[in-house]
Amino acid sequence: MKRKEKNGAANRLYRIFIYVVLCTLAVCILVPVAWVFLASIKQNSEFYGNPWAMPLGFYWQNFVKAWNSANMGEYMLNSVMVTVLGLLILLVVALPAAYVLSRFKFRSRRFFNTCFMAGLFINVNYIVVPIFLMLRDGDAALKSAFGSDFLLNNLFVLALVYAATALPFTIYLLSGYFSTLPHDFEEAAYIDGAGYGKTMLRIIFPMAQPSIITIILFNFLSFWNEYIISMTLMSSATGQKTLPVGLLNLMQAQQAKAEYGMLYAGLVLVMLPTLILYICVQKKLTQGMTVGGLKG
Repeated sequence: MKRKEKNGAANRLYRIFIYVVLCTLAVCILVPVAWVFLASIKQNSEFYGNPWAMPLGFYWQNFVKAWNSANMGEYMLNSVMVTVLGLLILLVVALPAAYVLSRFKFRSRRFFNTCFMAGLFINVNYIVVPIFLMLRDGDAALKSAFGSDFLLNNLFVLALVYAATALPFTIYLLSGYFSTLPHDFEEAAYIDGAGYGKTMLRIIFPMAQPSIITIILFNFLSFWNEYIISMTLMSSATGQKTLPVGLLNLMQAQQAKAEYGMLYAGLVLVMLPTLILYICVQKKLTQGMTVGGLKG
């Protein structure tokens, strides 16, 4: 009885410790986010008093100024185009590649798996300069041959670079999920006369929906918040900057004007799409992460 009481007390203390840690982490995350949202609806004069004071009213003009005067609307449209294009290119390439690598056995399968695994350990920020130099030299060759460049300051090329840098992680995660699916469904489809492509599209991909939603969310967050590659490859295109680059320009511009409400309204415009997307696919995300780590 004493041992059971000691174990029960230890379990209660452990649970209390876990709850305290989780509540502390939640407060550390939620308080700054809530503060940014409240600061985005304050008038400029309210920032010179108590920074923790509640706003006196809802000053929505900050969002109008950030959207129109600071060109945040244009930057958001560019980010949406780049993110959607990058995700489409990534899915078109990664889904068939992960399916083939996880479901079929062929001679160079181990080599390709090793290459994609090695790509997981490469930080994209370390290879930005070689990518830029490669595209710059390509533009020089195109300009000498056709009289115009194409590779730099191009939203489609930026989306292509995003998709290429996200391939190792995406294929790794999808391959782990595809390998958990039983082969009975494919064999039944082959007996019914379905080919490899039809089986992949009609049978495997619908079954892998949780994992696909997981990689869409992860890569959406990565593409939407990416700054270094966009700043490097879109350095000369003033009207084609993405939202993080435009937000930094807004922060630098507001250091002299001190229009803090418009600055925090721009921060809210960056955060809001990611929060909405996460809330919508939260259950699918946890399901895809859990099942994708199993081995069948």
